[in-house]
Amino acid sequence: MNVMEVRNVKKIYSSKLNGNESQALKDISFSVKKGEFLGVMGPSGSGKSTLLNVISTIDTPTGGTVAIGGKSIINLDEDELSEFRRSRLGFIFQDYNLLDTLTLKENIILPLSLARQDVRVIEEKVKKISSILGIDDILNKSPYEVSGGQKQRAAAARAIITEPELILADEPTGALDSKSSTELLENLSELNKQNAATIVMVTHDAFSASYCNRIIFIKDGLLNCELERKGSRKEFFNEVLKTLSNLGGVLSDLV
Repeated sequence: MNVMEVRNVKKIYSSKLNGNESQALKDISFSVKKGEFLGVMGPSGSGKSTLLNVISTIDTPTGGTVAIGGKSIINLDEDELSEFRRSRLGFIFQDYNLLDTLTLKENIILPLSLARQDVRVIEEKVKKISSILGIDDILNKSPYEVSGGQKQRAAAARAIITEPELILADEPTGALDSKSSTELLENLSELNKQNAATIVMVTHDAFSASYCNRIIFIKDGLLNCELERKGSRKEFFNEVLKTLSNLGGVLSDLV
């Protein structure tokens, strides 16, 4: 079963100053299966961030279609978009987007509280998710009292607690040190396996990408190639590095 279908997506930006056009996405098509952990990679300017913006309904494609859970996300009005983002999508941002005036637990359960879910259901969900992510002992702390890695795991918990059809992660390890990055990636992998969470992660980092089941590589607005993980994570990591090298000029993005 496919959670997302992207078909012939194009995105053209026009300059208001001189009318010049820039085609960020030229003709992108791919599917994401339920329970898949998909990575999106490519050099700077390749179109991967534009693709994520289109999938997340932040931006609208110039052409093509995107369907999530069998529902087209193109041409939804603002109310429909708000409801769709709240109920069907989960977001993990590089800068956490946590509220310092709330505890980690309050941040995590905020989407459920706004949806007025039963308190007992909320407590069960936060207990399960925080245990998987290893933050159950710091739930009553404020974001400014914990490390960057712990903040990011709280952000991941908030994204997953609503049990969305699709979780979108935009460079989630970008602001973390290597230890915190590894812990977060292990946690995301565990969520993917235990909860059958469907994750699409944009990353420039081969180490992060090696945790994915499959990776699509974008170059110059086109789907260049893809890799599917069949062996160990170390073997997959080496395959990712080789593919990036063959794409040309991408390895500098890993530094």
